Amino acid sequence: MKNEHKAILIKYAICLGIEVLIGFLVIWSKGFFAHEAPVNLQILADAFFVSGILMTLFAGLLFVSKEGALIGIGFVLRNVVLAFIPMGRMKHEKYADYRERKLSSKKGNHNTICVLVTGLVFLTCGIVLTVIWNVNYLQL
Repeated sequence: MKNEHKAILIKYAICLGIEVLIGFLVIWSKGFFAHEAPVNLQILADAFFVSGILMTLFAGLLFVSKEGALIGIGFVLRNVVLAFIPMGRMKHEKYADYRERKLSSKKGNHNTICVLVTGLVFLTCGIVLTVIWNVNYLQL
């Protein structure tokens, strides 16, 4: 197996492991084995949905961060800290220079598609389980 394929599989395995851990924590916090089948199905749907939505939102945050949308916040926070440090104003730079430096310092192509794909898969499983629970067990 090529090293590129191994690296991609490792990324997917890490994402999957994180989502399984989040799902297990949801299942554990709700007491999965202490209930009957309808409640267990609802808990399982919650576990998939929570882990899926967290990873999907994290993928969105990674995308926004990669595009440089959060650089302005870092610039402002850096200048606030430098205002309280003696001689800190000597290190002041223009926003355009700061943005160019930050965008050029991001080396390589960080492929984070695995976070989005696994998040969407878990989210879809959570939605399917919720629909199954609604069809079979919801009594109005």
